[in-house]
Amino acid sequence: MNNELLQNLDKLHTTPMGIDRIRRNLGLWGDIPDVVTWCKSQIESPEATITRRGKNWYCTIGSCIITVNAYSYTIITAHHANVI
Repeated sequence: MNNELLQNLDKLHTTPMGIDRIRRNLGLWGDIPDVVTWCKSQIESPEATITRRGKNWYCTIGSCIITVNAYSYTIITAHHANVI
């Protein structure tokens, strides 16, 4: 799948608060040294489903959803999908 988010993965970044939020929400502590690199690898995975709703991109892979601002390419958050 070729879309705008995949074409701009080099612009992907987050804030220090975003790093803490993603680590806390997904439990990515000592085993993942670089959260942005981890998110990039998830987004570019062939199993990922990427959709855009309004100002955000949503990347779903497995039980994880990564939210990225569509204009600044800032990773806003990542969390486990609610399993029903």
